[in-house]
Amino acid sequence: MTEDLKQVANEVTANTIFCTKEVLTSDEAARYMGISKSYLYKLTMRGEIPHFKPMGKMCYFNRVELEQWLQRNRVATSEEIEQKAQNYCMKKGGIL
Repeated sequence: MTEDLKQVANEVTANTIFCTKEVLTSDEAARYMGISKSYLYKLTMRGEIPHFKPMGKMCYFNRVELEQWLQRNRVATSEEIEQKAQNYCMKKGGIL
């Protein structure tokens, strides 16, 4: 039972770090984003994800920048697309 409590405490601590820590290591960033470390490495090598290499070797990530990167390319809901279509048709003088 004590071992289970330690494991839960470690998980809570790790999750709390993600909410408070501003700069993440590669391991933390991959875990935070829910991707494998190898995929994160591919993203950095392709220059597709913002990262820092202060000493030329280790990669670090800004948590806020990761959140912004994850939230780009939002997919509109069906309702939003329908509303845009209606607005476009109204501007063109058409009726749906």
